[in-house]
Amino acid sequence: MSESHDTLAVTGERTVPGIAEENYWFRRHEVAYAHVLDRCAGADVLEAGSGEGYGAAMLAEVARSVVCVDYDEAAVSHTRRRYPGLTVHQGNLIDLPLPADSVDVVINFQVIEHLWDQGAFVAECRRVLRPGGRLLISTPNRITFSPGRDTPLNPFHTRELDATELRELLIEGGLAVESMHGVYHGAELGALDAKWGGSVIDAQIDRALAGQQWPAELVADVAAIRLTDFEIRDAAAPEVDIDASLDLLAVAVRP
Repeated sequence: MSESHDTLAVTGERTVPGIAEENYWFRRHEVAYAHVLDRCAGADVLEAGSGEGYGAAMLAEVARSVVCVDYDEAAVSHTRRRYPGLTVHQGNLIDLPLPADSVDVVINFQVIEHLWDQGAFVAECRRVLRPGGRLLISTPNRITFSPGRDTPLNPFHTRELDATELRELLIEGGLAVESMHGVYHGAELGALDAKWGGSVIDAQIDRALAGQQWPAELVADVAAIRLTDFEIRDAAAPEVDIDASLDLLAVAVRP
């Protein structure tokens, strides 16, 4: 697929909106942005690793300001064209082009698993955050995303984390972990799991790895998924098993 004004090429490294076969992953990412909108209201926000730009555009509807940084030149060019109201910098996430103490919130969704020096990145987030500012970070839960593997299933991932490892990484970077949440399938997606042999995720991945064309029914089912089909649950709740989550969502504060 070639990049156009409206669609950034899908390579497996990032998700993009508007593609039926990509809709599961897009909605699974989108729900995290919807969940944190209240935390970004009236704030100066940095999205570190902004990808296609759809998330920053959501944040810009409520934030006082939004600055984006992404390493990929194609993604930066696309974001500038598709979302002209955003300020977008091409840069390295371990050397952010922002002054110290300059933002209230750093958003880093589904990015840290791609980074080689995760500790240096967290330290950079602490540097640009104002005292009392928050890093909101999401990442695939290693336990469920690459079960039983020593290396990540996704070839674009360098190191995946479980909840304990993510917490330790944030604390070692000088932040205090305020809360940990998990992303889970809601009832409708649970029904789709049952329909597609126990896992709608595996139904997609198995066909992609085999180079098989999706049946029309699978395309239709995936295209119909909404962000409200996912649930975000607080790990502190007694009935929540954070190790069973699909993705982790942590809130960390700069003291």
